[in-house]
Amino acid sequence: MSVADASFLTLVLMTVITAATPLLLAATGELVVERSGVLNLGVEGMMAMGAVGGFAAAHMVNSTAILSDISPVLAEIVHPAFIGVLGAALCGMITAVPFAFLVINLAANQVATGLSLTLLGLGAAAMLGESFLGRPGERLPKLDVAGLSDLPFAGPVLFGQDGLVYFSFLLVAAVSWFLFRTRRGLSLRAIGENHDSAHNLGMSVLKVRWLAVLFGGACAGLGGGYLSLAYTPQWTENMVAGRGWIALALVVFATWIPTRVMIGAYLFGAVTILGFHAQAAGVRIPSQFLSALPYLATIIVLVLISQNRAKLRANTPAVLGKPFVPAR
Repeated sequence: MSVADASFLTLVLMTVITAATPLLLAATGELVVERSGVLNLGVEGMMAMGAVGGFAAAHMVNSTAILSDISPVLAEIVHPAFIGVLGAALCGMITAVPFAFLVINLAANQVATGLSLTLLGLGAAAMLGESFLGRPGERLPKLDVAGLSDLPFAGPVLFGQDGLVYFSFLLVAAVSWFLFRTRRGLSLRAIGENHDSAHNLGMSVLKVRWLAVLFGGACAGLGGGYLSLAYTPQWTENMVAGRGWIALALVVFATWIPTRVMIGAYLFGAVTILGFHAQAAGVRIPSQFLSALPYLATIIVLVLISQNRAKLRANTPAVLGKPFVPAR
């Protein structure tokens, strides 16, 4: 492989990782939510709020020099984008609160409430982000592992990513361990299979579902924050661009298995990016087709998965989308 080919391949892999990370973060959180038996279609809205919240937190910390006022040493250690990451997760979690209250405590229709949350999140993000349009953003710093990041090909791909990329890997591993290796994970899955039986056995269905929805909101917020802090470090309206819906499809694609979510996220990331690289290489592809390609791939994958109903039904939470009203 020539140096030019290796450089091009490195660039492709780096951009695929960047495109897949927000999908992986949001889909992993939604998987936990759905495993508890709650269907939250508001991922798009929570990602939008995370994107504007993360950008706003990083921008305000940097422009007001809050960290320098607290401690010059702290300002040297903590990058403003790290504060943005926390702000993104918090905004996503806060956005999930009204959804959780309505569908868990008031047993509202989960589909209608989730769609409303998407509209609310997109509208609120556009309103809150209006004052940040055109302002410079704070990019998440790349990790620079001495002696490893400079290795040809593998160096920048494996050791030159930002912290949220590595966090997404740890998140998948942690969620997989939690769901299938811990008693609390078993309880969460049991609630998703039969909330009435779980309640009769003494499990706190409402508490577990609240925690799951808040966790999913934080993960969706991180996915949105990645867009405004790493993917394109700026705030623009509609920058989530349907990724929340792709994240929802990824959960079904993965049949509610965390490791399969990672595979699906990187496949969709590759679909998103490879078309643009092909166009840059001289292959004539209409830009409209490239924009539609990820969503077309989503539809095709869902159609293919639906053909194998037995496999799809094997891991689907039995009470997914059904409200739970504890016996009085």
